[in-house]
Amino acid sequence: MRRQRNTKIIATLGPASSDPARIETLFRAGADVFRLNFSHGEHADHRQRYEAIRELERRTGRPISILMDLQGPKLRVGKFADGKVALETGQRFRFDLDDKPGDAKRVRLPHPEVLSVLKPGTDLLLDDGKLRLRIEAAGEGFAEATVTQGGSLSDRKGVNVPGVILPVSPLTEKDRADLRFGLDLGVDWVAQSFVQRPEDIAELKRLVAGRAAAMVKLEKPAAIDRLDEIVEQSDAVMVARGDLGVELPPEDVPGLQKRIIAACRRAGKPVVVATQMLESMIAAPAPTRAEASDVATAVFDGADAVMLSAESASGAYPVEAVAMMDRIVARTEQDPVWRRIMDAQHPDPERTASDAITKAAAQVAHTIGAAAVVTYTTSGSTALRCARERPEVPILCLTSQIGTARRMAVVWGIHAVQTPEVNTVSEMVEKACAIAKREGFAEKGQRLAITAGVPFGTPGSTNMIRIAWVN
Repeated sequence: MRRQRNTKIIATLGPASSDPARIETLFRAGADVFRLNFSHGEHADHRQRYEAIRELERRTGRPISILMDLQGPKLRVGKFADGKVALETGQRFRFDLDDKPGDAKRVRLPHPEVLSVLKPGTDLLLDDGKLRLRIEAAGEGFAEATVTQGGSLSDRKGVNVPGVILPVSPLTEKDRADLRFGLDLGVDWVAQSFVQRPEDIAELKRLVAGRAAAMVKLEKPAAIDRLDEIVEQSDAVMVARGDLGVELPPEDVPGLQKRIIAACRRAGKPVVVATQMLESMIAAPAPTRAEASDVATAVFDGADAVMLSAESASGAYPVEAVAMMDRIVARTEQDPVWRRIMDAQHPDPERTASDAITKAAAQVAHTIGAAAVVTYTTSGSTALRCARERPEVPILCLTSQIGTARRMAVVWGIHAVQTPEVNTVSEMVEKACAIAKREGFAEKGQRLAITAGVPFGTPGSTNMIRIAWVN
């Protein structure tokens, strides 16, 4: 089950990909991580998918990562007396807290915390940015606006307020209930929506309490203003281009994607590029050339993973979408330009023994022509630091912790194997050689660069490197 690529693939499960046979087909086609989207489906549905993944993991002997994606707060207008209205550019329109059905002049906005921060000049986007209004006046419980981009508006359409930090917790009561359920199941990653400030991540991490890793979805422009702080607080980052593209002009998103990936590379945090990557494959068996180029661009930028959403969850060609993404990623990584870009983008190491050892291991592997870098790790931090170097050989991560092995499935270039702790250096070398040979990373006569920490089993203690011959 060794992948012939470094960039990982996340596939969202849904109505088109829920039965155990389909999940196995997706895994064999190239999915490394399965996403459970808690914006849709009941807990019973997610439990069924979770159990199917864990059964597949037992049968294949490969750690598989499960990402739960929290819905976050959804700001929406109320209902209209006739189901929808037509708003004309230039007309006035009012938002208030009155629960009467709306009409062409007003509608309920059932979010007093949002109304409280609106002021003249603030823009409101409705229905994924299809309509735009500008606030002219606001007071307690109401806001008067002018329509600057008209169109049809129907019941319960979404509201975005770009450029304003909203006094709204990113964790709703639904999210908290979903989080408890997911953690009890045993998910490996939790993706948090609606993050605006570093403090939002602290709240999630307090609730998770180390039972899973925290992935921040960057979808609010306010979060970009404090990008480095948010990256530092997170365990991983997702470039959620769909929502980001609603609140920002489309032309701003590509540059931001590169900026976010670069920030994560510097910090050594995994970064996922998501949304509309192979969008046309929801209904067609092949992507557009532009979509193939989009996936390749994320790979050239050095993203750890690329993600499929509706393509694999509800599309007509879920397996074909995963297989196509697998082929695009593998072909991109075979391009000489890709390797030159990876070699040119080595962030400066931190002044720690672990960083010194992992950077040296990548250099040693290059110099001696090693078949792989092998990292012994408990928490996964050593493997993460090694992946940050983007070495030209595979990274074989050996850990005694199944949770660590599963979390590493989202990280660039890492093939994780759960194995009992070692107690001596000779045992370490013997096991590394045997597993590298068994997993298809090395043959007899090839060499390995092995990193570990002494005393063994102590998190964060990487302090040695050993070159070993495979017998």
